[in-house]
Amino acid sequence: MEIALGIHRIGSTKVNVYVIEDPGGVTVIDAGLPGYWDELAAELTAMGRSLDDVRAVVLTHAHDDHIGFAERMRTERHVPVRVHAGDAGRARGEAVPKNEGGGSMRPGPVISFLVYAIRRGYVGTMRIREVATFDDGATLDVPGTPRVIHVPGHTAGSVALHLPDRSAIFVGDSIITLNVVNGATGPRLFPNFNLDNAMALASLARYEGIEAEHVLPGHGEQWTGGLAEAIRMVRALPPD
Repeated sequence: MEIALGIHRIGSTKVNVYVIEDPGGVTVIDAGLPGYWDELAAELTAMGRSLDDVRAVVLTHAHDDHIGFAERMRTERHVPVRVHAGDAGRARGEAVPKNEGGGSMRPGPVISFLVYAIRRGYVGTMRIREVATFDDGATLDVPGTPRVIHVPGHTAGSVALHLPDRSAIFVGDSIITLNVVNGATGPRLFPNFNLDNAMALASLARYEGIEAEHVLPGHGEQWTGGLAEAIRMVRALPPD
């Protein structure tokens, strides 16, 4: 469904995948779960597009629930997959640091998320054999021309992707509005799966001075109260 001008979302808010459309084609932001492949094709059809219009898959980070169909897109459709250099090894399945973790969990949300993910092929997620990399500050030559903001902490290569002309920012899991393992909602960090919780909090400073009405997280509903207010609310929360 279209959630902002030329921006569509597929999947459940448990795991979000976004599609940016412009006259030159389509960019997919994150690849969710493997089972989202059919949902992507259906959404493109509803847009008057097809898989042939996809020019790139751009990852906010390389956790398993964000790379779902990326390798299939690369091998079957010859679409490049792009990720920050700090997460390239993680995307390829090389050894990665253990998450610092923390935060609360509740059995109900954990079971609900696991059932949802497994039904959509989570256990069959494939590593991405080849990725193209980018660095902080780059403006990507893909539909939508997002600008990269490096916000490490959730992973080493976590990024946000800013579309100033659409007043939108894809924040990945640097900010979420649904914690899928405890059910908490509203703008917050994701300590349960952060590589470095202190770094994730410090990285919020990278957002200062950036204007965006639509804050689009990896998990949860979009936040339309503006990026600055989302940051204020995250910082005001007690440690999870």
